[in-house]
Amino acid sequence: MNTRYNYNSSESQLKRKQEAKQRGVDGEQKAVDYLISKNYKILHRNWRTKKGEIDIIAQIDDTIVFVEVKTLPSGCLETLQHILGKIKQKRIAETTKCFLNLYRQYNDSYIRFDVIVIDMPGFDSVYHLENAFSEPL
Repeated sequence: MNTRYNYNSSESQLKRKQEAKQRGVDGEQKAVDYLISKNYKILHRNWRTKKGEIDIIAQIDDTIVFVEVKTLPSGCLETLQHILGKIKQKRIAETTKCFLNLYRQYNDSYIRFDVIVIDMPGFDSVYHLENAFSEPL
């Protein structure tokens, strides 16, 4: 059996994945810088459980803000709606419950789910959607 491998194709796929990951890391840093400039206190970044991950957990006054960051240099509102569907929202809400169970000092705080979109055409380079969604029922 003669099997051929196209290493150039595999290398270019790996390179694209690495570039996409770096874009995401850069986007998250841009979001953190933005939040800090708006007087948010960053509590955690990339907080993970078995249920999921929350990109940024921040605090402003008496509100704990769970932030999903999306870097979409070639996206649009429809792309964003698709990416942040009900399943993703539910995963974020479940992860939030894990966070609040572990960090009980925030149980009397208000909570909010925000989305920060980075570099989406037609919008500010950092576009902040406060109260982007509520916990799915």
